[in-house]
Amino acid sequence: MEQTWRIYPNVIYLDPISIGDFVLVGVPPRNAEPGEFVTQIGKNAVIRSHGVIYAGNKIGDNFQTGHGVMIRELNEIGNDVSIGTHSIIEHHVFLGNGVRIHSNVFIPEYSRVEDGAWIGPNVVFTNARYPLSAGVKQNLKGPSIMAGAKIGANSTLLPGVRIGVGALIGAGSVVTKDVTDYAVFVGNPARFVRYVTSIEEYSE
Repeated sequence: MEQTWRIYPNVIYLDPISIGDFVLVGVPPRNAEPGEFVTQIGKNAVIRSHGVIYAGNKIGDNFQTGHGVMIRELNEIGNDVSIGTHSIIEHHVFLGNGVRIHSNVFIPEYSRVEDGAWIGPNVVFTNARYPLSAGVKQNLKGPSIMAGAKIGANSTLLPGVRIGVGALIGAGSVVTKDVTDYAVFVGNPARFVRYVTSIEEYSE
């Protein structure tokens, strides 16, 4: 059977690994040579068809993607991370252990998602306070999602906001300011409504 995927130079991975059709791993970023950056992938990885992983990523064990995932260069990704179909992770992003990212999520550069956080489908992070303004590239700052926080489907997070430990963001919310630990925020703009400890059905 014809091989349809490509692994670039200086990619280090541990078996077993499953690579789908038309996958590219270790793609050099702009102005870099093939193999210039080391790409590391831990054991038991599953990279499904049409995925693109750029060079310089450090990825832990039990990593898996859906179809058509793009991961830019120089990210740190922990163990047991799952990234859903058609999601995009830009460069210089940190994803902790056990992070779950659903389908069609956009996470731009300089964002941080801590251990066990859950990002619902169609969530959009932003990192430019004033797009196309003077010096914008030097002042990018993505959201920081603390451990165990959960972001509901179709939510938008503005640049630099901090979502606290164990916090819960309701579906369709627009988060414009920091969210305290274990708080529930909903709406546009998102506002505090309660703490997760007051929700009988809620379980971390």
